[in-house]
Amino acid sequence: MIKQLLAAWAMALCLTQAALAGQAQPVQLPDGEAKPMVQGLCSTCHDLNLITRSSGYTREHWKELIGTMIKIDGTPAGDKVTEYLAANFPPHTERKPNLVSGSFQISMKEWHVPQLGQRARDPVQAPDGSIWYCGQYGNVVGRIKPDTGEVWEYTLPDKALPHSVTPDRDGNIWYTGNGNGTIGKLEPKTGKITEYKMPDPNAKDPHTAEFDSKGRLFFTLQVSNMIGRLIPSTGEIKLVPVPRKNARPYGIKVASDGNLWVSCNGSNCVLKIDPETLAIQQFELPEGTTVRRLDLAADGTVWYVNSGLGRLGKMDPKTGQYKEWASPSGPKSHPYAIAVVDGIVWYNESAQRPDALVRFDPATEKFQSWPIPSGNVYSGILRHMRPTRDGNLLIHQSGTNRIIQVNTKPKAANRAAAIGGKVVGG
Repeated sequence: MIKQLLAAWAMALCLTQAALAGQAQPVQLPDGEAKPMVQGLCSTCHDLNLITRSSGYTREHWKELIGTMIKIDGTPAGDKVTEYLAANFPPHTERKPNLVSGSFQISMKEWHVPQLGQRARDPVQAPDGSIWYCGQYGNVVGRIKPDTGEVWEYTLPDKALPHSVTPDRDGNIWYTGNGNGTIGKLEPKTGKITEYKMPDPNAKDPHTAEFDSKGRLFFTLQVSNMIGRLIPSTGEIKLVPVPRKNARPYGIKVASDGNLWVSCNGSNCVLKIDPETLAIQQFELPEGTTVRRLDLAADGTVWYVNSGLGRLGKMDPKTGQYKEWASPSGPKSHPYAIAVVDGIVWYNESAQRPDALVRFDPATEKFQSWPIPSGNVYSGILRHMRPTRDGNLLIHQSGTNRIIQVNTKPKAANRAAAIGGKVVGG
């Protein structure tokens, strides 16, 4: 039975972690009867430090968390694994965030996507109101119908390992093939998938993509240290290297003037890119800075998360001058995703458990924050957030396959409370 479980899990879920595991320090688990079983099962598809760096759980909550990854509930293997984890990794508060209270209220609605262990992420609203996401480890993209909760998932070409999804104005869904060096287009009506392969063999990992007003798709390639542009009408792809070594371009946004802004996850910079020539201008940030993602305010201000130093920052796009604020949970909180909605900055502290959703009002320079639920556990990580057309937020918890809508309007939160929805406030 155990061998069958291992084989099934490895085939279904082990898609990208082999390369990542080689970069991590070996993790030593406590001795116990189920230690070899945990090492075999859990390291198949993720690093063991996700266990040791968790906030710990009760037996029931370990059982729930495991159930989002693999079906071993009720088997001897499942019982032994659950008992071992509960005994050696009970709940603790070492990574507890500094949650800031306040009067603003939000409500959250969750969808639990079907394929186990897929690491669902990067939800976005399509023109028809449906919500799309990608399951990177599951090699799928999925669609949620918000009013009914119905979910459809589409299997992608072998080893695509989608990192992000972006709809075009015609309703086609484009994904970045992070595992096989492609950009893909899914036509939802027919299920047809078209792949666009990178013209340079060194361009291996398309990462995050955005369309501009002319219908061109711009994207980052983090490890390859490149920026790309795809013309959908012709399939032409142009790639340019980022001059700074190991800049690791990550998040990308299109400004109202057409210029592109890109965050550097490997160096203390943000990049401005000309959409026509792909010429790159670098803006320096404080030493020790790394920036996972950024977003743009209506007036063009660049807001970014200083992931390396645990800060929120803004930069004047004309002068390059910046100002930063310490994130509530401190320098090791690792801010990650970010979105500016109606002048308010939203981001998360990804190194905390629970993962904290933070609201920052630039007018008052005040913070407020909430824990992000993952069912009954706090195990996921929010890696990307995007607003809906009505000004709410789409987020996710990749560790537990949850897609979440955050209602950011007070009226919406109050209405949810009136009908029994989950409301989180100060």
